[in-house]
Amino acid sequence: MYHINFTNFYIELNKEDLEVFKRYISEIDVDYWETKYDAMPIKRKIVVSTIQNNLSLLFDRSEFDAFKNLLYLKTKTVKDNLTVLDIDYTLFLN
Repeated sequence: MYHINFTNFYIELNKEDLEVFKRYISEIDVDYWETKYDAMPIKRKIVVSTIQNNLSLLFDRSEFDAFKNLLYLKTKTVKDNLTVLDIDYTLFLN
C-alpha cells in the first residue's frame, strides 16, 4: 500500500493503482488547462479529474510539478534561498 500526502489531500493506492495514477498524471496537458482557464481569476487552473464525479484535484503549475516529483520520487535540489516574492501568502494584519 502506498500513502501519498500532498498539501491538503491524502491518497492510498496499491502498487498497480499507483502506476496507473502516475501514467494518468504524466499525460495531463498542463498548457491546455492553463489556457482554458486563462481568463479566470483563479490561482489553481490545472484540473485532475477523479473517478468520483464530485471530486477534482486543483493545482497551479508549481504545485503540479511538485506533485509529479513526489509521485516519481524525484528530489529537487535547492539552489537559492527563498525570496519574499517566492512566498504566495496573503498577509492579514491584526
